[in-house]
Amino acid sequence: MAKRDFYEVLGVPREAPQAEIKKAFRALAMKLHPDKNPGDKEAETKFKEVAEAYDCLGDEQKRQMYDRFGHEGLRGAGMGGQGFQNSDEVFSHFADIFGDLFGFGGRGGQRGPRRGADLEYPLNIEFLEAAHGVEREISFPKHVACEQCSGSGAKSGSQPQTCVTCRGAGEVVQQAQMFLRIRTVCPACNGRGKVVKDPCGGCSGSGRTRTTEKLKVNIPAGVDDGMQLRLSGKGEVGEPGGAAGDLYVTIRVNQHEFFQRDGTNVILRRNIPYVLAVLGGDLAVPTVDGEETITVEPGTPSGKVATLRGRGVPAIHGRGRGDQLVQLIVDVPKAPTVEEDKVLRELARLQGVKVKDRGFWQSVFKGFPS
Repeated sequence: MAKRDFYEVLGVPREAPQAEIKKAFRALAMKLHPDKNPGDKEAETKFKEVAEAYDCLGDEQKRQMYDRFGHEGLRGAGMGGQGFQNSDEVFSHFADIFGDLFGFGGRGGQRGPRRGADLEYPLNIEFLEAAHGVEREISFPKHVACEQCSGSGAKSGSQPQTCVTCRGAGEVVQQAQMFLRIRTVCPACNGRGKVVKDPCGGCSGSGRTRTTEKLKVNIPAGVDDGMQLRLSGKGEVGEPGGAAGDLYVTIRVNQHEFFQRDGTNVILRRNIPYVLAVLGGDLAVPTVDGEETITVEPGTPSGKVATLRGRGVPAIHGRGRGDQLVQLIVDVPKAPTVEEDKVLRELARLQGVKVKDRGFWQSVFKGFPS
């Protein structure tokens, strides 16, 4: 089924500021929350749809990509577009917002397992790799579940015990003044709801160990500087039962020797001889796909732009391709040879143009072969 427009899902105009988008999401999340609609599959589906819309529009970079290229643009850039599989995944992804709305974990004050932290990896690629796409292997440090205790933190043969202070809720309620009650993280278990009496020797009771992970990352053709690829579940490990965080690969495109980029268009500035600009002719120019030949029309002024259709960068969503714009700069020699000087002075005489006299040494060497 085709996805609905994200702005329509949240009921906001396309020019809506972030504050309005967040307010709309919070209102819809309250209305469609699974705990308020038990057994209602339609409400759960809309709940996940609203979460996906906010995941995009609540992030300025994703929003710009969506505004330009729609759902396919997000999917092609690795910025999502797959949606959330279930409500628990939504709660893990927006734990901060749902914690504000409903208490820890978003479910009536009962804290759920914490989601793992997101990671970011800066990846430098070359200009032509960005244009054509490339596969890169990356390695980065992260925490994973301890193999000895399967992430529980408890020594083999034992299990974490329910925290007696918070009774497994992961939080405690304190009476402040009069009728004011404050809900805070349980100090005894640090919000986990469980305590480890006999810690695992492999992780000292943390349930996590540090490792270096290697991944192959497919960079799509047309990716631009500053774009991020989201690799779901490749971030830090969550608490037992909690989802892992995501890995965001931030693309940094190195500058090219002579190519520049404007969206999907490639810009090339090319110097041409004066005589080619006057008389016209063929000129070989580099493109991202190899060398091409363009025709320089007689009387071409300096700064004129020749367009090579479809020789730019592919659109990130996979539909269409930009152009290469070749700006022709007429090259004026600062020190012409004696022979060139003679020809130019003859041209000036024919056109009735008064030019500067030769210098002393030019006069001395007049007549010598260049």
